[in-house]
Amino acid sequence: MFSKSCEYGIRATIFIASLCYNDTKVGIKEIAQEIDSPMAFTAKILQVLVKNDIIKSSKGVRGGFMVLKEDLKRITLSQIVVAIDGDSVFLRCGLGLSNCSEDHPCPVHEKFKFVKQDLAFMLENTTLEEVSIGIKKGTTFLKY
Repeated sequence: MFSKSCEYGIRATIFIASLCYNDTKVGIKEIAQEIDSPMAFTAKILQVLVKNDIIKSSKGVRGGFMVLKEDLKRITLSQIVVAIDGDSVFLRCGLGLSNCSEDHPCPVHEKFKFVKQDLAFMLENTTLEEVSIGIKKGTTFLKY
């Protein structure tokens, strides 16, 4: 449903957010290892997230990536998805057909539109605060 870039972007953001409770900045190497992503690919994804004001970055010896505590309630998973994949996940046909619509539905159109609505609702109503707390507490995980 999401591109690989988007999956990595969500995982990276959640990981970074889970460290904000300790005011910790994290480097790209550690992020890439934690989310099991190639470092160069991770760097490109993080640039997009910084550009879209989802994560912050600072350069230098004590630099790294971070999410500000005050942003945890503001940032939703849908903002991450839209920053990386655009809004196509909410709009495209479940079978990938370009001409699927209400007037010209594909075989799964009626059922899939409810899946898209539920997905949009979940992404729009799930904040970084909500998902990062589980990582911090050790009750949810980003690795196998």
